[in-house]
Amino acid sequence: MSLNATGPIKPHRVIPILAVDDSSTVVSLYQADKKIYARSVTGWFSHWRWAMVWATQLVFYGLPWLSMNDRQAMLFDLAARRFYIFNLVLYPQDLIYLTGLLVISALSLFLFTAIAGRLWCGYTCPQTVYTEIFMWVERKIEGDRIARMRLDKAPWGVAKLARKGAKHAAWIAIGLWTGFTFVGYFTPIRELAAEVVSFSLGPWELFWVLFYGFATYGNAGWMREQVCKYMCPYARFQSAMFDRDTLIVTYDSERGEGRGSRPRSDTPAQYQAKGLGDCIDCGLCVQVCPTGIDIRNGLQYECISCSACIDVCNGVMEKMHYAPGLIRNSTQNGIDQQLSRATMFKRVLRPRVLLYTAVLVIVTAGLLWSLLTRDSFRVDVVRDRGAMARMVGQGQIENVYRLQIMNATEHGQRYTLAVNGIPGAQIVTDTQVVVDAAAARWVAVRVQAPPNAATAGSHPITFVISTQDAPRDEVVEKSVFLVPR
Repeated sequence: MSLNATGPIKPHRVIPILAVDDSSTVVSLYQADKKIYARSVTGWFSHWRWAMVWATQLVFYGLPWLSMNDRQAMLFDLAARRFYIFNLVLYPQDLIYLTGLLVISALSLFLFTAIAGRLWCGYTCPQTVYTEIFMWVERKIEGDRIARMRLDKAPWGVAKLARKGAKHAAWIAIGLWTGFTFVGYFTPIRELAAEVVSFSLGPWELFWVLFYGFATYGNAGWMREQVCKYMCPYARFQSAMFDRDTLIVTYDSERGEGRGSRPRSDTPAQYQAKGLGDCIDCGLCVQVCPTGIDIRNGLQYECISCSACIDVCNGVMEKMHYAPGLIRNSTQNGIDQQLSRATMFKRVLRPRVLLYTAVLVIVTAGLLWSLLTRDSFRVDVVRDRGAMARMVGQGQIENVYRLQIMNATEHGQRYTLAVNGIPGAQIVTDTQVVVDAAAARWVAVRVQAPPNAATAGSHPITFVISTQDAPRDEVVEKSVFLVPR
């Protein structure tokens, strides 16, 4: 142990390293991420991105306020176990439709990714949409990129505190409104609004409003690109759906390299004589990227295909009087082989795209056909476990069942009950049942059979439930009838 002026120096653990040649480099296994100050950009793709922001948010925020048949048009009433989707009334037993919807969503994602890369991420993913909204608020309050960087470096004072406070207050308001709207899909939103105004929210409603509000505020305000780069699994498995004919954001390195500044008055012959390409190395494509990557380094999993770099690069090319498209939507084969746009589009119809399309069409058509032809009610049959089978007057064998009849229409219906399967078997309770609109009712049903109608054991029977209204629907449900020994 050695000493210095301030005291003993603690011994350090020595880690042996292998000798390497001069060409070796040291790579850090960890590097703190730098905050990304995305620059605002305008252009064709920017307009499309904002059009999708408006479209998705008008649907999300506006849909719960629509009414139909004296109720909320879109409501997933978990307490009543009924789901209203415009004219459809679904029950938990209709889970197959949710499964079909999820399958269609997955196949659509696969299809669009195989054709045009991460369009979902760049234009309609909630993370992208809310990040775009939060960044717009940030720019309006704190200014554009340079102003925000200066503000963050400035010492804390009244002006900085006011700007930061106003920004976060606006973010929190958007987050809470988003959480309120989300809960409004599960609790009637007008009742929810009245509870908010009267400060009488239930504990679970309050929890979920705050939870989703905090999630929106944290993901779009603080985490942003971290969600896309590290939390979202889509970025990890997208390469399995990409091929060399997938449309992606690409940099034409053959045209752009080598990079370097030059006077705007230089003709192509003059700057090419200096070994320069069309890229003036302004760095704007990096400054506008919401995930902070340099698209000139090639395809990277962090790229969400928002095309902001295309808009800003085309603006630079226009000012330099160069042809646009140095950065453009193209394919790897299109760049390498200098294919025309028409040729690239012809190569869209490749086996994986055709397979995704065929399966998607079949599943979508099947789901629509099932919805259009579904019965106006559903029935569940449950045996009474308190009395499996019993002997009643005149030797009759009786089994007891409970039928749940679920009316999936917006008006009350009258149903007729019947039983088949055993000779002489009949329902001895009321065979006429009335169920209110969009309601479910449990009905106790006693079925009796003659003593010699069947041998001892279990025998299959069917309940036939039909409506008395027109059009006439009929549901057949299977069960068993037990004959004691």
